[in-house]
Amino acid sequence: MVGSHETQGPGAGADGTGGRFAGGTAGRVPGPLVRDLSEAELLARIVPLLPRGETTIVPSGDDSAVLGLSDGRVTVSTDMLVEGVHFRRDWFNGRDVGWRVAAQNIADAVAMGARPRSLVVAMELPGDVPVAWVADIARGLAEYCGPLGCGVDGGDLVSGSHIAISATILGDLEGRTPLRRSAAAPGQPLIHCGNLGRAAAGFELLNRGFAPDRGAFPDAATRLMQDFLRPRPPVPAVLSAVRAGLRGAMMDVSDGLIRDAQRIAAASGVHIDIHSETLNRHAQDLLEVARHLGRSDPLEWAYDCVLSGGEDHGFLATMDVSPERAWGARIPHLPEGFSLIGTVEAAHPAGLVTVDGRAWNRGNGWDHFRRTSQTLN
Repeated sequence: MVGSHETQGPGAGADGTGGRFAGGTAGRVPGPLVRDLSEAELLARIVPLLPRGETTIVPSGDDSAVLGLSDGRVTVSTDMLVEGVHFRRDWFNGRDVGWRVAAQNIADAVAMGARPRSLVVAMELPGDVPVAWVADIARGLAEYCGPLGCGVDGGDLVSGSHIAISATILGDLEGRTPLRRSAAAPGQPLIHCGNLGRAAAGFELLNRGFAPDRGAFPDAATRLMQDFLRPRPPVPAVLSAVRAGLRGAMMDVSDGLIRDAQRIAAASGVHIDIHSETLNRHAQDLLEVARHLGRSDPLEWAYDCVLSGGEDHGFLATMDVSPERAWGARIPHLPEGFSLIGTVEAAHPAGLVTVDGRAWNRGNGWDHFRRTSQTLN
């Protein structure tokens, strides 16, 4: 697989299976099913709904799309969504799935400092999936990609036994040096842009049987569920920062703040310390829901979500400034939308992450292949 995005999901399915979710079944959607149409007929329903990118010269329809990018260097990243692992149809509608496919792939391009230009999407579809649901995937892709000027420029359709969607994003560095995980250095401030913990809290609500449209919970809960179903990476803010000269390490936070900070620490050979008081506003946003869920220690649960929850798709970065300016009265001006959450303390050969100077032992985020690391049930 090409690209740097590892895994998705803040926790395991409640059924104890290897998947991200329990199975879920699709509700009936009016109209024909996938098996009722030929590939050409299905494509005719989908392609007109997709946006054409600002740099797309030859769009979907030929053997390959053709782009005219401003930089000879292009970032490439691939990511997948699989039903029963990353989504279930009794939680997600087609638009939600299309939105999520686009958002999580585009976040990977932006994490390298690249402008997203073209998304290519391949889908495996069972015959009993309603065509209207598949068309809604296209609409969700368009809703997310269109405002960013990113095209959806082709892909592939195959029949199969379950829904699986693979997307590849091409990003334009626009003449800049890519931002890599290995660029963190001692003395640099650790900064973040976007949500923390909201998707993990939304997942728990859905896993408890709540739904955004049932109106049986506070408005805060509905917003959290929507943040899980449709992550909102702060793409314009990050692109503005890199165009203004942000340099250092950066990555998309998809698997939890602790786990992804560990990836930067390991790649850069440094010790990163996260300062918990800087995360208080994120934790406070979750307290009302924590109390309604009956959590014995709402603040502890909120911090667990903030530090170990995944799928918010914010951005974690360091700033390449002199060590004496990394903290205190001479702290550098932060890019708009970013907040200071810690420091790169020192070199560390294996990479180390601490919270307030201490090891974090309450769960390290999501990993598909180490079931014991999961924190949500």
